[in-house]
Amino acid sequence: MKQEIALTVDMVVLDNPNNNSKILLIKRKNEPYKDKWALPGGFLDDDELIEIGAKRELQEETGLQVDSVRQIGVFDKVDRDPRGRTISIAFLATAPKSQTALAADDAADAKWFSLNDLPALAFDHKEIIEKAMSLT
Repeated sequence: MKQEIALTVDMVVLDNPNNNSKILLIKRKNEPYKDKWALPGGFLDDDELIEIGAKRELQEETGLQVDSVRQIGVFDKVDRDPRGRTISIAFLATAPKSQTALAADDAADAKWFSLNDLPALAFDHKEIIEKAMSLT
């Protein structure tokens, strides 16, 4: 029996690409991983391009807008999401910390964290961040 595959987008947003960067995370409002920190992101709409979906999810969850994004990679571990088979395409962007991030949509909170002091993360988001940092 063939299962349906969902496509999501995740955003690694740094305040600057240099040393001592901070990363923007959201606290999940809903299950799975309710109250855990995660990258801004979510499900792609049926009629949108992947990069547009990543920017939309960032804006919906944090209020931040970014002009350009860089694709980090595709994350497709079979068990990465307890809701079912989900493949994520992750992107890297820069936004100054001076832009205030306000949690909205399905984010309970939005906060900048030091890359050296990250909280426990939902899904495989630690792996996504590590991949992003290897590219900077």
